[in-house]
Amino acid sequence: MVVELFLDLRSQPCRALFIFAKKNNIPFEFKDVELLKGHHLSEEFGKVNVLKKVPALKDGAFTLAESIAILLYLSRKFNTPDHWYPSDLQKRARVDEYLSWQHTTIREKGCKIFITKVLVPLVVGQPFSPEKLEEAVEELNSALKQFEEKFLQDKPFIVGNEISLADLVAIVELMQPVGCGCDIFENRPKLVEWRSRVEEAVGKELFQQAHEIILNVKNMSTTQLPPELREHVKQFLKP
Repeated sequence: MVVELFLDLRSQPCRALFIFAKKNNIPFEFKDVELLKGHHLSEEFGKVNVLKKVPALKDGAFTLAESIAILLYLSRKFNTPDHWYPSDLQKRARVDEYLSWQHTTIREKGCKIFITKVLVPLVVGQPFSPEKLEEAVEELNSALKQFEEKFLQDKPFIVGNEISLADLVAIVELMQPVGCGCDIFENRPKLVEWRSRVEEAVGKELFQQAHEIILNVKNMSTTQLPPELREHVKQFLKP
């Protein structure tokens, strides 16, 4: 049975799912949920994911939210190659370790750069704060230092010699600030080499396809935001 994946490729977790499904020839129907048009707030989408967030999965009558849960579900359901989520207990634990760590570090700090440099100017209509951007970049740089020292070390990939879900989740998150014009790979040769290996393992054409929208994020405009959604996002940005 073909699963339905509800995605917006502006979202890092959605890109991870898209790449994983395409790379592993998982039969799926791409359900485009455009966040900038407020599709995720619709009553119809709420029937798939009451949290009204992307990504989401629908497999027959079964629905599932949260990208990591969906990645693990797909890897098990379609019996994907072992290197993605190893059967070896300790290797799997290393993947789990990274997936547990990344939410409040790499992903959160990368999102902060996106919000500061792209979303606030787009929604509020004022230039971004260089001071806040510098603070966000410093926070991400600190997380990247931890990533290199703790997780990557001197290995080709996070879990040894082959790509895993940990590498896939990491790279899509790091491409978010790159799309905002922040060259986080500069002066980080180890990270540059790792990125190249991940792109090669995924396939450069698929990697480019998944990241095309985010790499052109500077072309986003307020005309893409319906007034009611702009107000919703403003409320979200208030804190």
